[in-house]
Amino acid sequence: MILPSLILILIVGGIASWIVARRSEVVARLIAVASVLADLFVCFGIWVAYLGQSHSTPERWFVECDFAWIPQFGIRIHLAIDGLSLALLLLTYFLGIMAVLSSWTEIRERVGFFHFNLLWVLAGITGVFLAVDLFVFYLFWELMLVPMYFLIGIWGHERRIYAATKFFLFTQLSGLLILVAIITLAVLHHQSTGVFTFDFEQLLHTALSPRAARLLMLGFLVAFLVKLPAFPFHTWLPDAHTEAPTAGSVILAGLLLKTGAYGLIRFVLPLFPGPSRELAPILMTIGVIGILYGAVLAVGQTDLKRLVAYTSVSHMGFVLLGVFAGNEIALEGAVVQMISHGISTGALFILAGLLQERMHTREISAMGGLWETMPALSGAGLVFAMASLGLPGLGDFVGEFLVLLGAYRANVPLTVVATLGLLVATLYGLRFAQSAFQGPNPHHWKLPDMRLREWAVLGLMMMCLVWIGLYPQPVLNGVRPSLAAAAKCIPAGNCQEIKR
Repeated sequence: MILPSLILILIVGGIASWIVARRSEVVARLIAVASVLADLFVCFGIWVAYLGQSHSTPERWFVECDFAWIPQFGIRIHLAIDGLSLALLLLTYFLGIMAVLSSWTEIRERVGFFHFNLLWVLAGITGVFLAVDLFVFYLFWELMLVPMYFLIGIWGHERRIYAATKFFLFTQLSGLLILVAIITLAVLHHQSTGVFTFDFEQLLHTALSPRAARLLMLGFLVAFLVKLPAFPFHTWLPDAHTEAPTAGSVILAGLLLKTGAYGLIRFVLPLFPGPSRELAPILMTIGVIGILYGAVLAVGQTDLKRLVAYTSVSHMGFVLLGVFAGNEIALEGAVVQMISHGISTGALFILAGLLQERMHTREISAMGGLWETMPALSGAGLVFAMASLGLPGLGDFVGEFLVLLGAYRANVPLTVVATLGLLVATLYGLRFAQSAFQGPNPHHWKLPDMRLREWAVLGLMMMCLVWIGLYPQPVLNGVRPSLAAAAKCIPAGNCQEIKR
């Protein structure tokens, strides 16, 4: 019952925070931190236990929980954790703690309900990374939407209702496609085997015609590309990021986008290897378009949060490129990029929130010379800006380098074009650092520098990026067994179909 407890701790913690906040907002915040911290310790214990084993262990899952829920429809509570899901869960709880701490002074109204929604979003994300039964996966996929809608719509900025509604419509409508695809796949499995089930491991053996496989894959694919987000399904993202509170932006960029990439690796590649091979060149091209499109638009932004939002479109384009490059190196790079992007972009949104809290503006043109009055905060901003543009020694560089190395083996022209995104990233990274922190101080700002809590948040995130940038091997060793099977689904050239 370890895995269900990861979800229950967050659900109960959210309810407790909501109730306790009526008497003490500080206690409500502490309950939220303690709930996420408890899950982090549990997952860290699983990670340490796994690293103590031989990497040749034959077990598919490290920890597994499987029992009947609605047996007449073949629905089971089947939760399991492997290296891929464990790495993303560690990212989830780390960023969850950072989100709570970053909102400590920003959120002053309806504090209990805020933490209730924040923890329930994390519970939904946890369920997505754990679910092996596709029906249960869909329930958690939808569970993420409602509390995130409230986080944006209640505690967001000026155009929060518009941004929250747009986010909800995009993700809900695309979610309906995946529901239709899941039910259709279960029905086809029943017709061929006589067993009605939603279990992923059994559905892997479903006999599908090429046409049916393509149509079902599109149902999954569109939902995951919207959440990624990939061009041209990205239009909800800049508005949601810009209007969300700081914690909402951290969860949205650091975690919700990763559920789309996780779905591609976990479900699309193994379930539909043939269509994945056929569409790989198109999807890699979409990824490259996203890299350049997001980077170019980021250069032209004047709103700091909107600039960071468009960098997410560019960075997740590298993830899409790596997922469909068809080799383990690119897939490993995609996962490292997912983790590093979650930390670096989450940190940039926290910085944007800190600047807005002090200066009451997000306009880059209204800043300038901040190094003179806030040297520590400006130094942290420079580090995370350099991480975003892929400076060697930081985590984003490792992910992007591995993606490009793997993609080069699959498609040289696309890889060459994708490298242009790194050049454009240098433009927006240096522009942000120069315009906000360097130069004269025309407004003669007299602002407080980083406080102890802010030092703790940004310092920990900085240390994680440096660790991944200098020693990514523990992450690569942890996720490699999970990615080995997925990489075999769409190898370039003369590979064979996975035996169903």
